[in-house]
Amino acid sequence: MTKKNTQIKGNVPLTKSERARRRLLRAANREGDTLLIQYENTIAGFDEDDVEEMREEYGVNKITKQSEEPLFKRFFSAFINPFTIVLLALATVSFFTDIFWAAPGEADPTAVIIILTMVGVSGMLRFIQELRSGNAAKHLSEMVETTVCAARKYEDEETEEVYSQKKEIPMDEIVVGDVIYLAAGDMVPADVRIISAKDLFISQSALTGESEPVEKFAQTEKNAGRNPLELNNLAFMGTNVISGSATAIAITVGDDTILGSISQQLQTKAPPTSFEKGVNSVSWVLIRFMLVMVPVVLLVNGFTKGNWIEAFLFALSVAVGLTPEMLPMIVSANLAKGAVSMSKKRVIVKSLNSIQNFGAMDVLCTDKTGTITQDKVILELHLDIHGNDSIDVLRHAFLNSHYQTGLKNLMDFSIIEFARNAELHNLWEDYKKVDEIPFDFNRRRMSVAVENSAGQVELITKGAIEEMLAISSNAGYNGTTELLTGKLKEGILAACHRLNDKGMRVLGLAVKQVSLTNGALSAADEGSMTFIGYLAFLDPPKESAGGAIKALGEYGVRVKVLTGDNDGVTKTVCRSVGIDAQNILLGSEVEAMNDEKLAKAVEETDIFAKLSPVQKARIVTALRNNGHTVGFMGDGINDAAAMKAADVGISVDTAVDIAKESANIILLEKDLMVLEEGVIEGRKIYANIIKYIKMTASSNFGNMFSVLAASAFLPFLPMLPIQILVLNLIYDFSCIAIPWDNVDHDYLRKPRKWDASSISRFMFWIGPTSSVFDISTYLLMFFIICPRFIGGHFAELDESGRIAFAMLFHTGWFVESLWSQTLVVHMIRTPKIPFIQSRASIQLALLTTLGIAAGTILPYTWLGSQLNMTHLPLYYFPYLLAIILAYMLLATAMKKVFVWKYGELL
Repeated sequence: MTKKNTQIKGNVPLTKSERARRRLLRAANREGDTLLIQYENTIAGFDEDDVEEMREEYGVNKITKQSEEPLFKRFFSAFINPFTIVLLALATVSFFTDIFWAAPGEADPTAVIIILTMVGVSGMLRFIQELRSGNAAKHLSEMVETTVCAARKYEDEETEEVYSQKKEIPMDEIVVGDVIYLAAGDMVPADVRIISAKDLFISQSALTGESEPVEKFAQTEKNAGRNPLELNNLAFMGTNVISGSATAIAITVGDDTILGSISQQLQTKAPPTSFEKGVNSVSWVLIRFMLVMVPVVLLVNGFTKGNWIEAFLFALSVAVGLTPEMLPMIVSANLAKGAVSMSKKRVIVKSLNSIQNFGAMDVLCTDKTGTITQDKVILELHLDIHGNDSIDVLRHAFLNSHYQTGLKNLMDFSIIEFARNAELHNLWEDYKKVDEIPFDFNRRRMSVAVENSAGQVELITKGAIEEMLAISSNAGYNGTTELLTGKLKEGILAACHRLNDKGMRVLGLAVKQVSLTNGALSAADEGSMTFIGYLAFLDPPKESAGGAIKALGEYGVRVKVLTGDNDGVTKTVCRSVGIDAQNILLGSEVEAMNDEKLAKAVEETDIFAKLSPVQKARIVTALRNNGHTVGFMGDGINDAAAMKAADVGISVDTAVDIAKESANIILLEKDLMVLEEGVIEGRKIYANIIKYIKMTASSNFGNMFSVLAASAFLPFLPMLPIQILVLNLIYDFSCIAIPWDNVDHDYLRKPRKWDASSISRFMFWIGPTSSVFDISTYLLMFFIICPRFIGGHFAELDESGRIAFAMLFHTGWFVESLWSQTLVVHMIRTPKIPFIQSRASIQLALLTTLGIAAGTILPYTWLGSQLNMTHLPLYYFPYLLAIILAYMLLATAMKKVFVWKYGELL
C-alpha cells in the first residue's frame, strides 16, 4: 500500500487539512486508472485486508464531533439554570447569616439544608430524565444507518474463489481508495474524485451555499492554486446527488474531508426554538418579578416591625418561595418522557423540541407514494397505443428498468417482477447496455441505450405520459410506424385519464434508433422518438391511511398532499382516504403564481400534483408564512427541500439518505397512526409545562398580595422564614409528578402554540383569588382562633402570650397555605371541575395528597416543634375546610369567567 508523506512547506510541516487539500488537487489532475494504481486498487474493489490497511493508514470515515460530555459534567449541568443559581445565592447568604455570623450556640443550618434539598431534588430529577432520554435516543439512532454502494472483493468459503460485488455498506466503513457508485438520492460519503459520470448533478449548498445543483464530470482539471470546491470532477462529503449517476474513488475521509476540516466551526448549538424562547422569557419574567418584590417585602417588614435582621431573613425566604426552581425539571422531564414514549413506538426523535412542535402542528403536508399509498406498486396493464395488451411494451419497459443504475423506484421493481413472472427475465442476456440518461425531476423521464446481437442501438425512454408524448413525433404499432397526430395524442391521453380516474398511475414508453458515433448520449437525444405504449400501475392506499387522516383531522391537523404524480391518480387516491379532492393545484399553476396568490391558494387547496421539489418547498414556506405550524412527511430526494422548510420534518428508515438527514423525526415503521400519537404526545408535553408555569406564576402573584398585606398590618411576621422554606419544599415535592399528569381529551384536540401573553393574563386574573382566602385566614386566625385558644387578643397579652399567639398564627397560615397552594394544582390543571369531571393522574393525586397530609401532621411532630409550630385546635379545621371549599368554588367561577373571556384556560 502507498504510504503518506509529511510534506514540508519551507521549514514548516504542512497542516493535516493542507495535506488533504493537496491530495484532492492532485487527484483532480490525474486519470482514474492512475489513481487506482496509486491506491493499489482495481475497479473490482478492495478485499477485507486492504480495507483494514487503508483504514489504519488514513483513518476512519467519521468526523470527530464534540466528544460526549462525561457523566459528571452532565450531572453538573443539570443543576445550572437561572433558578438554581438564585437559590444557591440565597443559600450562601443564609449560610453567613444563620451559621457563620451566628452567636455561639445559635447556629442553625436548617434553612441552608432545605434550600440545598430543593436544588438537589430539581437537579437530580432533571439529570435522571435527560439521561433516560439520551440513552433511548442513542439506542434508536444506532438502528438508522446511512449506506453507500461500494465495490468490494470477497472470497467464497467453499470454493475459495475471489469475486467482486457491488454492495451497500455503512458510510463509515468507506476507506481512501474505495471505488464508490453514486445515484440520485445518495449522500456523498467522502471527498471523492469522479472517474465516470452520467448527467451527474450534485447539491453543494451545505458547503458552499449555492442554491443551484452543480454538474460534475470525469475529465481531469488543471488546478494550480485553485479551491477544491471549484473543481467539477470532485465531490464532497455532506453533499448529495440530485440526479444522474457516477463512479468515484474516495480520496479523503473523515476529518481529512473539507467538511471535517470545518466541523469544529459547525459544531455550534442550534438557535433556540420558539418554545425554548417562550420558556426562557417566562423564566426571566418570574425572576425579575421576584427581584422587584423581595426588596419591597424587606422594606415593609423592616419599617413596620423594626427588626431588620428578621425582616431580611423573611425576605430571603420569600425570594426562595417565589423562585420556580422546578421549571427546568418539569420541561426536561416532559420532553424526555415524550422521547422515551415515542421510542417505544419505534420512532427516533432527533431533536427533543420537535416533539413539542408536533403538538403545535396544524398542517401536515405529505407525499403520496409510500405514505398514503402502500409501499408496493403493482403493474396492472402494459398497453400499446390503441389500448391492447402488448408484450413488446413490457419487453422494452423491462430493459429500461433492468439496466438503469440510477434511483430505482417502486414502479421499476414492479416491472421487473412482472416480467420475471412472464418469463421475460432472461431477456437482458440478448442485449448489452451501452449508455444511460438518468432520471431527473425536471425532465421527469429516464433513458437507457441497449445494443442487440446485430449491433443495433436502441434508446428506450420511460417517463410521465405528457412528457413522453411531447418528445415523440411518431407512434409505433405492431412493427409499423405512423405519424403521432393530434387526434391520436388526444385518444392516448383520454385513455390514460380513464386509468387515472380508476386510481392507476400511467407511464409512457418511447423508442428510437441511435448511433454512438458522436459520443455519449444526453437529454438532447430524447427527441423525435416513437411512442409505443404505456404502463398502468395500481398504487393502492394503505388500509390505515383513511383512519389516520380522519384521526389527525379530529385533532385539528389538516392533511395536504404534495406529490409529483399526476392529478388524476392523486385525486382518486385522496378521495378514497377521505381528503377533499374538490380543489387541486398543479405544479405549472403554482409556478405561475406570485407569493401573494400562492399564500391564498394554499389555504383553499388540499391536493397539489405534478410538483417539482422546489415547488413543494415553496408551498410549505407559504403555509408557514400564513402562521401555520407545518409538518412534512416524505421519503424521497424530491422531499428533502420541503422537509427542511417545514417546522417538523418526518421521514422513514427506508428513505433516501438526504431525506433522513433532513428529518427531525424518523419512523422505523411506515405507520401514519404514529403521527397521531406524536401529535397527542406533543400536546401533552405542552399542557403539562404550561400547567406548571401558570400555576407558579399565578400562585406567586397571589402570594405577593398576601405577604404584603400581612407585612403591612400584622405586628409580627406572617410566617417564619424557615416555615416558608419547608412549605416550598413540600409544594415542590407535590409538583414532581406534573409531567405524568393526565390531560383532558378536549384540550388535546386543538393545536397548541406558545403564547406568552396568556400567562400574564392568567396571572392577573387567577393570582388574586388565592389572596382573598389568605387574607381571610389572617383575619380568622388573628381575631377569632388565636384569641380564643391563647386567651386574649394580641395587644392584651404579655411577652410569652404574644409568642404563643404568633406561633399559632404561623402554624394556622402554614397549613392553610399548603392546602390552597397544593390544591391549586388540581384547580388549574383543567378548565373542568376537578376530581369530578377531570381527574389527575394517580402519581399527581398521590403526591399532592401526601404533601397535604405531611404538612397537616407536621405541627404535631417533633420536627414541627423544631420549626416553632404548635398544635392546632380541632375547631380550626372546620374553618379550614370552609375556607378551602370557598376557595375552590371561587377559583372554579374565575376559571369559567376567564375561559368565557379568553377562550381557554391553559
